[in-house]
Amino acid sequence: MGDIKKIVVIGPESTGKSTLSEALAKELKTTWAKEVAREYLEHLSAEGKTYGEDDLQAIAILQVLEEEEALHRATKYAICDTDLQVIRVWSEARYGRCNKWILEQIAERTCDMYLLTNIDMPWEDDPLREHPAPEERAYFYNLYRDIVQQSGKPWVDISGTHDERVSKALEAIHHQWK
Repeated sequence: MGDIKKIVVIGPESTGKSTLSEALAKELKTTWAKEVAREYLEHLSAEGKTYGEDDLQAIAILQVLEEEEALHRATKYAICDTDLQVIRVWSEARYGRCNKWILEQIAERTCDMYLLTNIDMPWEDDPLREHPAPEERAYFYNLYRDIVQQSGKPWVDISGTHDERVSKALEAIHHQWK
């Protein structure tokens, strides 16, 4: 597992992270760690509940397990549709703070490359999404851009059509690990 390159797709809501992650895993013939928050929140919603701050740690634990499974099954690359930085941003935006365990995990769990999905895609309404306004999307995009810039890891801004995004991401991955 030490030779596996962990590539995290990160960005604001409704920017094609899941679609890109799945496409990259298919093209690279490897696994991907799905974002578990959607399934978790759908389950809560089906029970007539809304999420609270404690749910973010539960989501983070499930995301770590999903990522570990993907890394275990990966070939040369493991694609991660999100990471704990997204949960941190989500928590800080909603509650003004982030759980200590999540912050500790962020410090311990690194990646080899970030693919930052741009907000040039149209917003898709979804009851689980919270920030549709263009200024909100720009705000969160800038937060994620700051995170990847400060990470010290290679990163690429991914924009354009779906095909352009996949092509740009694959080019960046292959260029990084010739």
